[in-house]
Amino acid sequence: MAPEVLRNEPANEMCDVYSFGVILWELATLRVPWSGLNPMQVVGAVGFQNKRLDIPKEVDPLVASIISSCWDNDPSKRPSFSQLLSPLKKLQRLLVTESL
Repeated sequence: MAPEVLRNEPANEMCDVYSFGVILWELATLRVPWSGLNPMQVVGAVGFQNKRLDIPKEVDPLVASIISSCWDNDPSKRPSFSQLLSPLKKLQRLLVTESL
């Protein structure tokens, strides 16, 4: 959940973009986010301490860049889903090319 949602602030598409970044992180790392923390600790860490999940160095730089942009502290600086299409298409081409 986006930090602003955890602080009970108004939600918009940028909150969903933040969540998309978390889902992409899960797919890239095959890990459960914030394992070892209880829900209240996650609220405190993400919503009030501006903590973010660590992106391992092994994650493709393009994927890491997309994830990081989705997690910008300022929701207005996060990309829209329309803006994410271009880097996601590049990523798709990389994956298709590698599998051939």
